Amino acid sequence: MTIRPVRVALQLQQQHADYPAIRDAVHEAEDLGADIVFNWDHFYPLYGEPEGKHFECWTMLGGWAESTSRAEIGALVTCNSYRNPELLADMARTVDHISGGRLVLGLGAGWYEKDYTTYGYEFGTWKSRFDLFDAGLKRIEARMGQLNPPPVRKIPVLIGGSGPKRTLPAVARHADIWHTVLAAEAFTEASAQVDELAAAIGRDGNDIERSVHWFGAESADVYRQAGATTFTTEIDPDPTTGYYDFSTLEEMLAWRDRQN
Repeated sequence: MTIRPVRVALQLQQQHADYPAIRDAVHEAEDLGADIVFNWDHFYPLYGEPEGKHFECWTMLGGWAESTSRAEIGALVTCNSYRNPELLADMARTVDHISGGRLVLGLGAGWYEKDYTTYGYEFGTWKSRFDLFDAGLKRIEARMGQLNPPPVRKIPVLIGGSGPKRTLPAVARHADIWHTVLAAEAFTEASAQVDELAAAIGRDGNDIERSVHWFGAESADVYRQAGATTFTTEIDPDPTTGYYDFSTLEEMLAWRDRQN
């Protein structure tokens, strides 16, 4: 059985803030000890003023890769539909090299209709988006094996979601990390399903790291006992100052250090 230390991840939402504040926040998160710092793959704010300040995900990750030195980085999660899968594989490989092998490739099927329609992508249906997602995962994997130079390491693929019909089978086939916001009891059930699906195709479910949302130290103990090892919070900048509050991250890091 794979024994993993507890890790703490942070999603810095790149909305309603100027880039210097976002850059400072990434550096502060790394200095405090966050293991992973994520952004998200949207083109507009999800909260607050819908036409407010916002920055693109992967361009930003290139900047983070150059200006950080220890924490892993990535998107929680990249929308498969927004970029050609072969191009996305090349982007990921390039950011992996810039960062010295610290990229986590978070992937999802997409859901936010405004992103699609405003940027000229076909929104389609839930089924069509998942069909593209399944195909995209295979194409990304194939392209990674053809790139020269190859990634610094086998880039860990994170898949977010909890749907039993399409997401969990994709997790079993392709993911190194599975991220979900399920409540503890539902997480335990879904985690068992991931193990069963993985075993059916010859994978060991223990090789798939479990990542969950942080709901506080008490519930984190329950998730930990159920097999979660990565705990993630998200920080939306203060709408008046554009700066980020790290108090929850500090609580998480203290809990992590007690666990490890």
